[in-house]
Amino acid sequence: MRSIVLTKGVPDFSEGAVSFDEDGHLERGKTPTVMNPNDEVAVQAALQTKVRHGGHVSGMSMGPPGYSDVLKGAMETVYTDDSYLLSDRELAASDTWATAITLSAGLETYQEEIEDIDLVFAGFKTADGETGQTGPQTAWAMDWPIVTHVLALDIDPDERRLRAKRLVEGDVDEIETVEAPLPCFVVTDPEFEPSYRTASHRLTHKQLRAETTDRAADHDEHLTTWDHEDLHLDSEYIGLDGSPTIVSSVDPIPKAPSERDATMIDPDDGDELRTVLEEFQPYAAEAGE
Repeated sequence: MRSIVLTKGVPDFSEGAVSFDEDGHLERGKTPTVMNPNDEVAVQAALQTKVRHGGHVSGMSMGPPGYSDVLKGAMETVYTDDSYLLSDRELAASDTWATAITLSAGLETYQEEIEDIDLVFAGFKTADGETGQTGPQTAWAMDWPIVTHVLALDIDPDERRLRAKRLVEGDVDEIETVEAPLPCFVVTDPEFEPSYRTASHRLTHKQLRAETTDRAADHDEHLTTWDHEDLHLDSEYIGLDGSPTIVSSVDPIPKAPSERDATMIDPDDGDELRTVLEEFQPYAAEAGE
């Protein structure tokens, strides 16, 4: 079973990690990059497939050279076997359409140079764009079937079919069971949770974790980088030139209002420390009741 997981690096939006300029615009150069949280779910789904059916899982990302750290993170945490980075200046400023064209070229190149692919996993949406379009657009470019909002899945290797439970949102949320032939795309729902039901599955999972430790420490040896020429892409159809999306304006992110006042004290000042103690004593008394 040969699987590819599409991953993306996004700004770390955790408290204290994001950097903004004085106008409230995100400063990407000063904000750490992490794996898109929904992509972590997709990688877990690929790992579950590998544990149950064996095979090989590769991580693939399109972005600047720094995205290699995101791919290394996938290897460290969910045990991908190797990594593929699609990267050069011609790919910069791609919208979802140009990104999908590039990713599909990466998948086709993988099949030509490495091996045929059975499954491609993608996250539900990215934390910085939230369009949810890249996975479906890439599946369209490959002309492969796609199953979205996947909550659980398994594979019949002999029949080469995927069976999945997917969430259907509406006035009343429903779960439906669907089947699709391989190769196909899987877009995981954020509620997907991997399941290792048997002792052999859990043992395999443990073994994979041990095998990956040394591989991740030497990630560069397992990283392949392809530029647009390697992918046989025309620069007119990728990057900014190949992106039909027009951004009419960008609004600054408003600064969050302060929810409480802070009083600074000198830890060497006994009177100030006594004031703090007096402030907390009523709460200590309540806790003891």
